[in-house]
Amino acid sequence: MVIAFESRRGEKFVEEFIKSLEPPAIAKVTHAIDLLEKHGSLLGMPHSKYLSSKLHELRVRGRQEIRVVYAVVNNKIYLLHAFRKHTQKTPAKEIDTALKRLREIL
Repeated sequence: MVIAFESRRGEKFVEEFIKSLEPPAIAKVTHAIDLLEKHGSLLGMPHSKYLSSKLHELRVRGRQEIRVVYAVVNNKIYLLHAFRKHTQKTPAKEIDTALKRLREIL
């Protein structure tokens, strides 16, 4: 089961980010999320990459490099944060945002 993170104030950051994308990018992200739902934590490269002991990133390639950071908690997949990737390495600020949201869930 894939669940998009929702803040205590009702903000749905990942859903809002996806809606802000162009239609071809929305289709690619939706496809990647479908793959994640189907294969779960077994989904590997090139679609998913291990970031830390708790976090993984869903990798969407194309004109824009899009990443959706997620965590698996009690057999549920939580989409915590999404962003456009501009650098080779995933910025620490993006990982920190995802970790902060994960702490709200736990």
